[in-house]
Amino acid sequence: MESSSATSHGSSRREATRQKLYEAAVTLIAEQGFSATTVDEIAERAGVAKGTVYYNFASKSVLFEELLRHGVGLLTASLREAAERTAREGRGRVDALDAMIRAGLVFIDRYPAFTQLYVAELWRTNRAWQSTLLVVRQEAVAVVEGVLRDGVASGEFSDEIDVPLTAAALVGMVLVAALDWKSFQPERSLDDVHAALSRLLQGRVSGRP
Repeated sequence: MESSSATSHGSSRREATRQKLYEAAVTLIAEQGFSATTVDEIAERAGVAKGTVYYNFASKSVLFEELLRHGVGLLTASLREAAERTAREGRGRVDALDAMIRAGLVFIDRYPAFTQLYVAELWRTNRAWQSTLLVVRQEAVAVVEGVLRDGVASGEFSDEIDVPLTAAALVGMVLVAALDWKSFQPERSLDDVHAALSRLLQGRVSGRP
């Protein structure tokens, strides 16, 4: 029992350290770019020794790859939870998509620096972590695809919908709209941005007038 408790405590402490490193890395890289950011700076920003970085991650590249995996994983989980909550409440797939849009906006509002990095990395093809990024991106998009397919199967959506492209478009819409909101229209509230995207969803995806 004591051994199990000690192991659990050690695991929690390491996870907390990794979280601090993620937060330090994403902030610094958003500010000055990946190449210009050093491991020393990440360690200093996180308040840990340089050796702690290498204890948790083999290199700066591995740290950034895991950061992308971790961040997109959180986004995917929030989208899935929104869809599942809507289903439990007995609401339809349009409502599920709307709830996922809001969940995405909440995520971006909480992690704007990560979102900026994620979108920037999607355009790069020469990074060592590109394959990992494509995999985790597809995991997020697949959650939206599942709701769309269920909607087509139930007759709520037209069977003419291109599910993969529509799912990618919805995710992209949220990302681009939220980045524009944060960069150029910060006076808008989250509710205001969500309402605008919700009206677009209701009019286009559902086919309602």
